[in-house]
Amino acid sequence: MKRAASILALAGAVTLFSIIPTYGHHSISAEFDVNAPINFTGTVKQVDWMNPHTYTHVEVKNPDGSLVVYKVEGGPPNALFRQGWRKDSIKQGEVVTVSGIKAKNPNSHNVGQATITTSDGRKVFAGGGRGPATP
Repeated sequence: MKRAASILALAGAVTLFSIIPTYGHHSISAEFDVNAPINFTGTVKQVDWMNPHTYTHVEVKNPDGSLVVYKVEGGPPNALFRQGWRKDSIKQGEVVTVSGIKAKNPNSHNVGQATITTSDGRKVFAGGGRGPATP
């Protein structure tokens, strides 16, 4: 009887711990406004290749001369790596064009579901990490 209870408890724990990570990840619509597209061209200032998402910081000069740095969210490094992308797929100082969706928070410069296109036409981090990089 004790053995059956132990097996049942273990099975319950395994089930619980396999479910928890799915609750930890946010949905796109929780942070980003799918009805607020944004497109801009700027210079890559930094690439953060870390879990749970990669971030590419892109500096853009506004018409009034002020600068804004957008934080472009990409997929998790492991998924991007399996699709052929690397931390240096986009380099600091490179001019890129970004197409994505804005954050719901009007004070945020985060961009989600983005496609980053390099000056030579390569599409990187397309749609936040779906699909392979295109040459």
